[in-house]
Amino acid sequence: MTTDTIAKPFHRILLTGAAGGLGRVLRERIGAWAEVVRLSDLRVESLGAARAGEEIVQCDLADKAAVLAMMDGVDVVLHFGGLSTEYAFEDIMQANILGTANLYEAVHKCGARRVVFASSNHAVGFYRTTDVIDADAPTRPDTFYGVSKCFGESLSRYYYDRLGIETVCVRIGSSFPEPQNLRMMTTYFSYDDLVELLRCSLFAPRVGHTIVFGQSDNPGSWWDNTKAAHLGFKARDSSTQFAHLFPASADYPPAGDVATTFQGGAFLLNGPQYK
Repeated sequence: MTTDTIAKPFHRILLTGAAGGLGRVLRERIGAWAEVVRLSDLRVESLGAARAGEEIVQCDLADKAAVLAMMDGVDVVLHFGGLSTEYAFEDIMQANILGTANLYEAVHKCGARRVVFASSNHAVGFYRTTDVIDADAPTRPDTFYGVSKCFGESLSRYYYDRLGIETVCVRIGSSFPEPQNLRMMTTYFSYDDLVELLRCSLFAPRVGHTIVFGQSDNPGSWWDNTKAAHLGFKARDSSTQFAHLFPASADYPPAGDVATTFQGGAFLLNGPQYK
């Protein structure tokens, strides 16, 4: 039997946010998991034409009917759609809050088996960099964007408790080709490790409702993934390979520097500055 005739584990995977930064990375790497990968985004022009084994669907997540149609025939969902940085609350509400609510209702109605929700470390960004937290630590969002991720985590918990829909919430650290600043030496999450965590999240026999921190094997971690050990994920990469980019310095930041005091880093400077 050739590899071409071996059945793939899923018939159809939906990837929302397929035109985003991580969506474009995942498009190149998840084809082996399903016979059909359905790629969805509000703006699909940059995706080009569908390739073999792909479907492209334009969808506004705030449009409940469109989301329901998008979910037709889907087995599992990688939910990376919505706004990925801080915006005005009205924009966050439409894309991230209403959009996620519409998605979960469609998941329920269409009978999809599992969701992997792209949450964020900014759901807990107001913990200090001297803290080490696990999945049971109360959320402490640092922005409206972080608030929307807390909402998604709570909503997915509700759909699991009420309806048995399993979700893995991945609190993504900093997933880029390499760290862009010193903070990212702690939060770095390589593309390979991201894909491996998604694979574990989709293929673990049971996940219930799991919160896992998306990080590589970096020194000085703020996050304890012990309570997600059942996923079987083991990071293979580390930010240590980039240590030469940020040589040791004896220059300490000012005591009031929130970007180094809190885990959310510069995101704390992006939200409304209340007085």
